[in-house]
Amino acid sequence: MKIGVLAIQGDFAEHIVMLKRLGVETAEVRLPPHLDGLDGLIVPGGESTTIGKLSVDFGLLEPLREFGKTHAIWGTCAGAIFLSRDARRSQPLLGIMDITVERNAFGRQVDSFEADLVIPDLGEGRPYHAIFIRAPIIESVQGLARVISTLPDGRIVAARQGKLLATSFHPELTQDTRFHQYFLSFAK
Repeated sequence: MKIGVLAIQGDFAEHIVMLKRLGVETAEVRLPPHLDGLDGLIVPGGESTTIGKLSVDFGLLEPLREFGKTHAIWGTCAGAIFLSRDARRSQPLLGIMDITVERNAFGRQVDSFEADLVIPDLGEGRPYHAIFIRAPIIESVQGLARVISTLPDGRIVAARQGKLLATSFHPELTQDTRFHQYFLSFAK
C-alpha cells in the first residue's frame, strides 16, 4: 500500500512519520503526476485558504477531485475544510464530501484544546485523545456522509462518506495510530 500526503502546505511531515511507523510506503504530493500509483491521500492541517489557492496554482484541484471519486482521501483540520462542499466563505474547495464546515469554530490559537472522544468506528476500548488547534467544526452532514464522533456537547468533529474521512483534530500529533489504521482499512 502507498499513501500520499498533500505536501504543499501544513503539517504533512507528521503524517508521513505516522504512516512510516505503521510500515506504509508514503509519497509527498505536490503535482498531479504524484497521485499516480497511490492507494489513498491525506490532506493535512495547515491553512485551508492557502491549501486551496496552491492546489489551483499547481493544477491539482481537478486531479484531486478525480482521485477522490475512486480513492480514499482523509482531511485533518484544514484538510477537512478543503474536502467540504461548503465552508461558508469563498475559497477553493474540493467540494467532494457532503459536509458543511465552520472554520476556526473554537477561536484563535490560544483557544486550542485537547479532548477525549468516544469513537465507535475505532473499536471498543480507550477513548481517543484528540488535539484541536484553531479547529473547524463540522456544522452538518448531508447526503451519504455520516457522523463518526462528536464532542460531549454534540458538536461534530469527525465524519465519513464512503472512502472520504474528515476530522477537525490532528491525529498525526499524537502517538495513537488508531485513526491512521482506520483510514488505511478503507484505503486498500
